[in-house]
Amino acid sequence: MASSYRSDLDIVAHWADTAVVATRVAALLPADVQVATQGHVLSAGDFLATLAVEATIHHLDLFAGDESLAGPSREGLAVTRETLDGILGEPVPVGWADVNYALKASGRAELTAEDRAGLGVLAACFPLLG
Repeated sequence: MASSYRSDLDIVAHWADTAVVATRVAALLPADVQVATQGHVLSAGDFLATLAVEATIHHLDLFAGDESLAGPSREGLAVTRETLDGILGEPVPVGWADVNYALKASGRAELTAEDRAGLGVLAACFPLLG
């Protein structure tokens, strides 16, 4: 879809407008309301968490370690960690910072031999997101 925009600024403007409206709707939506999307039905709270994880991971793509740019929010990273732990079925058993966990769980960073040893059989589950 991004290729259909004439410039990155057009994408940013569209995203900013959409984000404002989505935030207003999310604030009014009870967390237990069921939402149908992409062939799945989930609670509004879970749907919003999914959007937060997606935004956080893509924010990391844009940030890409450039310390001059602001990274994702602590709140977004916390929702991402909670969601990834839910997918994994337990809290990740290694001491990764939230950003490292998000990068490794999304396949944006490779697992090291040390990571694989710390994860044990759970290493086979990575990446958690595809």
